[in-house]
Amino acid sequence: MENNRVLLFFIDGLGIGTRGPHNPLDGLSEAEPLAHFQNETSQAPFDGIVVSTDARLGVEGRPQSASGQTTILTGVNAPAAIGTHKQGFPNQTLLDIIREHSIFLQLQNRGVQSITFANTYTSQFFERRPRWISATTAAVEAAGLRFNVVGDLKRGGAVFHDFTNKMLIERGEDVQPRTPEEAGDVLAHIASEHRFTLYEYFITDKIGHAQDRDAAQRTLPLLARYIRRLLKRLDLTRTTVILTSDHGNIEDLSARNHTLNPVPTIIWGRNREQIASRIHSLVDITPAIVEALTAD
Repeated sequence: MENNRVLLFFIDGLGIGTRGPHNPLDGLSEAEPLAHFQNETSQAPFDGIVVSTDARLGVEGRPQSASGQTTILTGVNAPAAIGTHKQGFPNQTLLDIIREHSIFLQLQNRGVQSITFANTYTSQFFERRPRWISATTAAVEAAGLRFNVVGDLKRGGAVFHDFTNKMLIERGEDVQPRTPEEAGDVLAHIASEHRFTLYEYFITDKIGHAQDRDAAQRTLPLLARYIRRLLKRLDLTRTTVILTSDHGNIEDLSARNHTLNPVPTIIWGRNREQIASRIHSLVDITPAIVEALTAD
């Protein structure tokens, strides 16, 4: 199994909603593979399999980012472990779970060494490290992995969460803008060079909280183009791509809150049927990846 690869493409705040004016994905052209609706058969280009995935995890209340992302990145039911859904950044209990069960650490312990977090960090993060860190940052640190920096991005070895680099340029970084297609080429190259790659995108969640329909209609087609180019460039006979989310949000702009909707998990490429059959809730993502990369 040494020649197989997995890319986990995480999108914050993307649920399977109902059709209607509250949902910016309804009727949006060029939204494949992001637009999925309740009570409809979901399809995805490039022979993807769409699995409606439980993000509530048996815990009352609205799913939240810190606990949902901890669950995705560890295989541990984080809301059940702490008795609630935790928003924002992981608290100490969630950090402890990540430090023990990070997907990167699990893969290392099973002998999978070529692993990476594709996202770029700016020097500001290291110079003025925030008090609270994201679940992804904690997962990377748990395995002692190197963080990508702007220099890596400029050399074509990393992507920013805003894959167009617009936000980096606005911050004064000396980088070139990227089209969705250029960014897709970069991420495809990264994924082809590593056994496991994680990429995180969270502008969708920010748009959902802002209830900004114009931003949603501008941003979602760009994100969809990025994903389609990525899939076109990858060798899907060797690579599995798993796209998932931590909770719903952008699919219902009638409220600022996260939704109770299931989230789409879409599996493309190698062993997609086998992996899709394993996934029912966010708890199943990490075990499915570890098994795919370590099974004899």
